[in-house]
Amino acid sequence: MIGFIGSVFSPWYRWSGRRDPENHCCINVATYGPGSRFTMTDRGRSALRRSADTLNVGPSKLHWTGRQLIIDINEWGAPPMVTPVRGQIILTPQAVTQTEVLLTPDAAHIWRPFAPTCHIAVNLTQGHQWQGHGYFDANFGSRALEDDFDFWTWGRFPMQGGALCIYDATRRDGSTLDLAVEIDATGAVRETTAPPCTRFARSLWQVKRETRADAGTTPRQRLNMLDAPFYSRSLVETRINGEQTTGVHEALDLIRFRQPLLKPMLAVRVPRRANWSFPD
Repeated sequence: MIGFIGSVFSPWYRWSGRRDPENHCCINVATYGPGSRFTMTDRGRSALRRSADTLNVGPSKLHWTGRQLIIDINEWGAPPMVTPVRGQIILTPQAVTQTEVLLTPDAAHIWRPFAPTCHIAVNLTQGHQWQGHGYFDANFGSRALEDDFDFWTWGRFPMQGGALCIYDATRRDGSTLDLAVEIDATGAVRETTAPPCTRFARSLWQVKRETRADAGTTPRQRLNMLDAPFYSRSLVETRINGEQTTGVHEALDLIRFRQPLLKPMLAVRVPRRANWSFPD
């Protein structure tokens, strides 16, 4: 689940010239397996309300209690499964970090790993009720991702005593980002050295994929979670510094995303709803 102000993958936001991020906000929910749904409605400024502890986007809401992030979902699935996606997600962090990471030297893109280790409780329609291991982070940017990056991969892998988060990217100026950070149970963040990037099987849309792996290990997909012409999200198993782990992995091909013909395809999955009125 992702909350956007300035919906970076919305064709409507791109076509608008990205001048007004508050006029393109959304709550993206993706569920997997039987009854899976995908929601990414691009909503206008009238649908946005926010305060220090609450974000409302149309009928959905995120609220921080000081101890938990409570997410109330009330969305509609994207075509072809246009049905309600409703319910609640409760995220309870083990610890909250105070760290931010510059993804470009000029701070145009910033990553905040707020809580890499959480407990999550999910209760949504279409039979998605479960509890388990969760994660909470955020990205902030003052320029379009595709203006500054050609390709990136991200991974968050549970490790003994905490989590390992990995960012690898190729910027458009030819420079690279090579980042691995460990976050322990207290929320302490430490940059570390991880083994080199290792290629593994491409996604269904042939997006290239790579992540860190010890010598002699080839990462492998354990679950396909989301597949698009420019994006892959999956559960990936690898071995890092001698420890076998399975975590969430993303690969983002921004060269493909820059192609104009892709935007009309996305518009089918990302409907625009410009007007919204909150109940009095």
